[in-house]
This record gives sequence, structure tokens and C-alpha cells, in this order.
Amino acid sequence: MHSKRLVVFTDGDAAILADVVAEVQKTQAVIAAAQAAQIRALARAGDLARTQAVRSRRNVRDHDMALRGIAAEVAGVMRLADRSVQRQIGDALNLVEEYPQTVDAWEAGEITRGHVRAIVDAGAPLPPEARAGFEHEALRRCEGQTPGRVQGELRLLAERLHPRTLAERHVEACETRSVRVIPVGDGMSDLCATVPSLLADAIYDRLTQQARSIVDVRGQAAADARAANQAPGGGGTDGGEDSEAVSRLEVIGSDTRTMDQLRADLLTDMLLTTQPGADPTRTDDGPGALGAIRAKVQVVVPVLTLLGRDDAPADLVGHAPIDPATARQLAGSTRSPLERILTHPVTGAVLHVDTYQRTAAIDRYLRARDQHCRFPGCRLPAIRCEVDHTIDAAHGGPTRVENLAHLCQRHHSMKQFTAWKVTQLPGGVLQWTSPLGHHTLDHPPSLGVHFRPTDDPATDDPPTGDPVDTGDPSGTDDPPPDTSPPIRAPF
Repeated sequence: MHSKRLVVFTDGDAAILADVVAEVQKTQAVIAAAQAAQIRALARAGDLARTQAVRSRRNVRDHDMALRGIAAEVAGVMRLADRSVQRQIGDALNLVEEYPQTVDAWEAGEITRGHVRAIVDAGAPLPPEARAGFEHEALRRCEGQTPGRVQGELRLLAERLHPRTLAERHVEACETRSVRVIPVGDGMSDLCATVPSLLADAIYDRLTQQARSIVDVRGQAAADARAANQAPGGGGTDGGEDSEAVSRLEVIGSDTRTMDQLRADLLTDMLLTTQPGADPTRTDDGPGALGAIRAKVQVVVPVLTLLGRDDAPADLVGHAPIDPATARQLAGSTRSPLERILTHPVTGAVLHVDTYQRTAAIDRYLRARDQHCRFPGCRLPAIRCEVDHTIDAAHGGPTRVENLAHLCQRHHSMKQFTAWKVTQLPGGVLQWTSPLGHHTLDHPPSLGVHFRPTDDPATDDPPTGDPVDTGDPSGTDDPPPDTSPPIRAPF
């Protein structure tokens, strides 16, 4: 059987690419060391301003004046505005004093600027006394991960280490709910809403689904219009119903709005009229299909949180932690358009997946396992990806969980048409092989941050971490009977 790969590497191509990769690797280490060294220098500038203020024993204004003068001096060699440099000095001083291990790892080339930013952003809500423990664990979790992949895990880690519970802080934060209009010029404004993360994600998901439906419909409409015009007697020159139908198809097919523009238009329509106004599926008999689209989000709930034995936050997959009270409320609802994923408190393994919006059991399991595209570094959520056969079905690959994984369109195409290859190992681990033969392992994400409870009866006999297969491996729509004991919310 012939290969479908379009990009073929010759020996000469491989040699050139190997040189490029080696050079990038070498310069990456130099850049990281230089960036960390500059941070240390800027921190010394901030410390100097602080020393001058202490020596003069004057007020805060004098300290600010000293910092301004130093920032202006440094700005001259950085070719930046002194205000910008003054902010950078403050950030550098905070980084060096609060996250010294992070700066060391950065200087050694073990992490990148993106990892540093993810650690600092996630640790910002923590009080100073909790940051040392957070930093040590955060650096361990950054090993072999891209900043985008690890930032959600770091947020959950920080939530677990915070001395105040997320539930307490969420109640206070909810008081800041608001909607604001910010003019940005040229007759445009930003409409900003501060709402709970779960609702924000659901709103964005529904808008995205509706926008994607419009894109699909307009593509088909354009094809149908071309076919009608090319058919004998096509074009509807008689001015009758056929002409109107073809004209409507042409109008729908000529829509060139981007996904962002479609989301903005749909949001405006629904807020002002309660229905998507420009619905290409609408007919004279009634509204179209866009209004029937409902949001779909994925929430990971630790089983002890669900049972009320722990207050560990749930995870709005890939986005933000959710307070335990909201998670329990969702788990007890039979109308929530959510997938509830129960996880083991120690290993994070999937214990149970259920949904009241009926889907194939195998798809539910894969979404729970993968959470996002499984190409190394990609964070596109699984609900935006395609389920790919690791070994193509056309080549005899079975439709079973051990041969399936989520890939976004970009990386699905790359797997098909380039020299990149993938093998699925036990436990859903994907081994990617580059054209140069470099191997990269992509593990299914850990579902949350897990600490062994002090009263855990499994201390002497730790669980294997093997997930319960909640889907029928045959790939049918009907899940196997659930023999596990029922899990109910504690209310």
C-alpha cells in the first residue's frame, strides 16, 4: 500500500535539520542564561534604590525618586522607556526574592521565560510563607512540559496550597461581578463581563459551536450554489422559487466572517434579541438550528470533594479551578450540560465518567483521559479536537481506546502528511518520533493535584493508577453496566 505522506526527508534534508536543531538548542541555553542574568541585574538595581532610601532615612517619595533615577539610567542601555524599565525592575526584584529556585533553573536552561511567567502568575495569590513549597513542586511539574501545558496544573497546585479555601475566596470574588464598556476608538468598544469561570467558559463554548455551524453551513451553501448554476438551466433565470433559493445559497456562501467576528456578532444578536439573528439555517417555517446549540464544558471533580470529605477544588479542564460547592451542585444536577469526571484522590486516575447528554461511551472516556490534543505541547481542548486512530483504521487499526487519541486538526494533518510518527503505549502514553528520530513521550494529563490523605487506607498498598474503562472497548454507543457503588452528593 502506497504511503500518503506528502513531505519526504532526504538524507541531505535530515542533515540540515539536525544542524538547525543543534544550533537552536545551543542558543536556547545561551538565551535563557542571558535572560536570567539580566533579571538578576535589574533586581540589583531595585535593591540599590531600596538601600539608598534606607540610608537617607527619608519618605516613600524619596525612594520612588531614587528608583526613577536608576530606571532612567538603565533605560538608556535597554532602549526602552524609563517607566517600562521601572516596572521591570520591580518585577525582577520580586522574582529574585520570592522565587530564587526558579531563577536558578532558568539560568541553567532547565526552563524558559514562559515557565517562569506561569510559575509567577500561578503563585501570585499565595501568601509569602506558602511560596517556597509551591515553587519546589512547580519546578518539578515543569520538567519536560511546555508552559501552556503546565499552567493549569500550577493553578490547581496553588489553590491546594493556599491557606484560605477556594470556596471562601470565590464567595468574595463573586461580589465583583460586573459588565463594563470600554471605548477603544474608531466607533468600537470592548464589552467586558466579570462572571464565574464556569459560566464564562460555557458562554464561549456555545458561541464557538454556533460559529462553527455557520462556517459549515456556508461552505455547503457555496458548493450547492455552484452546482445549481452549473446545472442545465441553472442560475434560476426565470425569477421563480429556484432563483430565490440559488440567490439565498449564494448570499450564505459569500459570508467571509472569521470565527472571532462570528462569535462577536452572535453574542450581540443573542443579548439584544435572544436569538442568533444571522442564522443561515433559519427557514420561513421557524427559527434555525443555532438557537438549539447548548454549551458543553468538562469538569474534573476529585471523588473526596464530591463526597464532602475534602475541599480540593474541581478543575474546569484547561482553564481554571472551580470551588467545591459549585462542583457538588453540578454533580447533583441532572440538567447540567457537563461531563462529570470522578478521579482517585491519590493517583488522579479516572474512576467514573458520566453525562446526561448521551454520547458514545468510548468518546466520554477519551475526553476524560486526554483533555486536550495529544501532540506534545498542544493545549487545544479535546472537545475542539478529532479522535484519531493511532494506527489508521484503513491499515487495520482497531477502534478501541488503546488505539485512539485526540488530535487537533493541525497535528492530525501533520501525522498524516509528514514524517512524524506516533505509537500508543500502555496507559494511553503516546510516543512521538520526529523526522530526525527524536522520541518524545506525551502522557495523559494528571487530573488535578493529588496529595495522599493522612488517613488513606491504601498507604501500604498504593493503587496501580490504572483507570476504570468507562467505555465499551468495542466502540459501540452503549456503555457496559456500571457495577461500582453509587456516588452521590452529600446533600
